[in-house]
Amino acid sequence: MNFYAFHNSQEEAFRAPFGAVEEGAEVALSIITEGCQTVFLELVHFTGYSERIMMTKADYKELADDSRTINLGNDRELCLWRTEVVLQDTGIAHYYFVIEDNKRILYYGNNNEKLGGEGTLTEEKPIPFQITVYRPFDIPAWYREGIIYQIFVDRFFNGNEDGRIDNPKKNSFLYGTWEDEPMYIKNSKEEVVRWDFFGGNLKGVIKKLPYLKELGVTCIYLNPIFEAASNHKYDAADYKKIDPMFGDDDIFKELCTKAGDLGMKIVLDGVFSHTGADSIYFNRYGNYNSLGAYQSEDSPYYSWYQFRKHPDEYKCWWGFKNHPDVNELNNDYMNFIIKDKDSVVSKWMSLGASGWRLDVADELPDEFIKALRKKVKALNKEGVLIGEVWEDASNKVAYDVKREYFFGEELDSVTNYPFKDALLGFLRGDISSEYMRRKLMSLYENYPKEVFYSTMNLIGTHDTERVLTLLEERNHEKGKELLKMAIAFQMTFPGVPLIYYGDEAGMRGGRDPKNRATYPWGKEDQEMLHYYRKLTGLRKELDILKKGSLTFIDTEEDVVAFCREYQGEKLITAINRSGEARRLVINTDSPYPELRDLVSGEELYIDFTGSLLIERYGIKIIKVN
Repeated sequence: MNFYAFHNSQEEAFRAPFGAVEEGAEVALSIITEGCQTVFLELVHFTGYSERIMMTKADYKELADDSRTINLGNDRELCLWRTEVVLQDTGIAHYYFVIEDNKRILYYGNNNEKLGGEGTLTEEKPIPFQITVYRPFDIPAWYREGIIYQIFVDRFFNGNEDGRIDNPKKNSFLYGTWEDEPMYIKNSKEEVVRWDFFGGNLKGVIKKLPYLKELGVTCIYLNPIFEAASNHKYDAADYKKIDPMFGDDDIFKELCTKAGDLGMKIVLDGVFSHTGADSIYFNRYGNYNSLGAYQSEDSPYYSWYQFRKHPDEYKCWWGFKNHPDVNELNNDYMNFIIKDKDSVVSKWMSLGASGWRLDVADELPDEFIKALRKKVKALNKEGVLIGEVWEDASNKVAYDVKREYFFGEELDSVTNYPFKDALLGFLRGDISSEYMRRKLMSLYENYPKEVFYSTMNLIGTHDTERVLTLLEERNHEKGKELLKMAIAFQMTFPGVPLIYYGDEAGMRGGRDPKNRATYPWGKEDQEMLHYYRKLTGLRKELDILKKGSLTFIDTEEDVVAFCREYQGEKLITAINRSGEARRLVINTDSPYPELRDLVSGEELYIDFTGSLLIERYGIKIIKVN
């Protein structure tokens, strides 16, 4: 197509302000085209209402000092078009440009990857750019500026002095030693017939609080701890009771109190989209002294569930009969979980929990999440609500419903799996540094800034293979070196770093259940543990890593680098996956004598392998490979 047009949604020369905006904000939009035709902005609001706005011509040379990505030194006749729009309604607003050129109509919209930034010129209606519009809300600083540690309780530590396993379950399998490799005992239908346990408990978490403090942890996220038949507890049997293998109310309260004394908060896993079939509420197997929904339509819990034909045909989570779905908007269920004075949420927060991570948030209606947030904040204005979402959560569509997670009335944070996929994809050699940067910049553009700085930045969880195992698949000898790069990136990037228990000890493991092995107490990889402590210490020490702005630095394919800046201070992180020396080139006007020896003209040249931090307020260069 012999025609030129350009817009970059991530440059303030073309869209100001950058990224998501508060409701009522004015946004200035610009585009450059070849020749001076008529250009319109097509703006589509969250409700679906669309309006076409004629843009005003300006002098394109006004962009000369503002744009990084457009080359204005060409022979084309270029025109700059501008307009301002006021975005009153919360939600996702979309836009693209309509260009009338000598009786033909062209369109300029988002790129095919929907990642924002530089767009694409087409002859058909394009993929639109996105602007997230939200109501302002505060996220507690203790969470936003913290470090999270995730614990799968059965596999972390047994706090009993004699090593006994508390209250073993009927027909369960107990491992002979703590070092055994986990396995499932299944029938021909791949159904678990005996759940396996190692004996970790809440007493064990309490005993290891000093270890977590030394690691730099400020928030402990516990996988589900309520009574359930399984070892993972995502099949709740009683929401108001700690599983007897883990402890009881008093032990949980003690954990919250002692963690608080050490500056740590406790976040619980809320599994509210389904219960267990083996539960007080459903009671399919008759193991509880209650009238369950499976047993009778007269059950007080019958209306919670969605039976097609009672009792054996019912809606269940992803087809698993052991996980019957609930109707979250059922009044009785809403009252039980959220609204009652003695609701599930009220009970555990009154005992010391500081927030919730919502399992499969996509399965929970927006109305349910809004009510839950309102309750959490009423109980504790410093409480947090985190959603498990595996994609870009700003524009998530689940079950044909456009979700409202970030509009100001629902989530404080989400699980940042796109961060994990981009970082590990780069380190494994699956994607280039440019594509990694584009993936992360898309999140920066789409998420409210408060949320972007509060995302749960994970590199491994109970649902993924161990990060070291993933990095060793392509090159076993480089695995630990690549993991160090991942840690350096994670601990210096905006967001809240999450450490999955044992990753800091160098644990390996494939898919479930191998990724849920026991913590190797006394057999940790001390080199890796030292490295984690070094980086968590740096993050806790420097406000720039918690509050600083983000700017990516142009690099070659094997290197990713970004700069954080806060109150006149700067810190640069660079990682080099190649295993060979690569050059990092940084424009600098540094007055520091320690840096002048490395500067040639206006640029800093550093050849390095592995990871590199350049702290420009001290100044010191930290090679962390």
